[in-house]
Amino acid sequence: QVQLVESGGGLVEAGGSLRLSCAASGRTFSRYAMGWFRQAPGKEREFVAGISPSGAGTYYADSVKGRFTISRDNAKNTVYLQMNSLKPEDTAVYYCAGRLSTIATYSYDYAYWGQGTQVTVSS
Repeated sequence: QVQLVESGGGLVEAGGSLRLSCAASGRTFSRYAMGWFRQAPGKEREFVAGISPSGAGTYYADSVKGRFTISRDNAKNTVYLQMNSLKPEDTAVYYCAGRLSTIATYSYDYAYWGQGTQVTVSS
């Protein structure tokens, strides 16, 4: 069982940056692929970025490629999402999620979820 807690959301102007963190409980964090998803009002939850258990592999949605960077520190049981050049369309609740095995891009492939953190980008 893994429990996930996100932090780092907030209000930022367009073009600004934020770094989200997701702290995981448990001693097997390094076995889990981690993903970041987001959900805007009235829209479905969408994949943003994923990272393999070791951190060697990453994958991004086209909409954030080149602007967002996912990373992890297995010694600290934490996964990060560095978000640069933020746009108003990045406004959403951001969730981290975990699953055993490899990166996946569908939300139903992830068994463990955090409570979400709000990111609001003003124009």
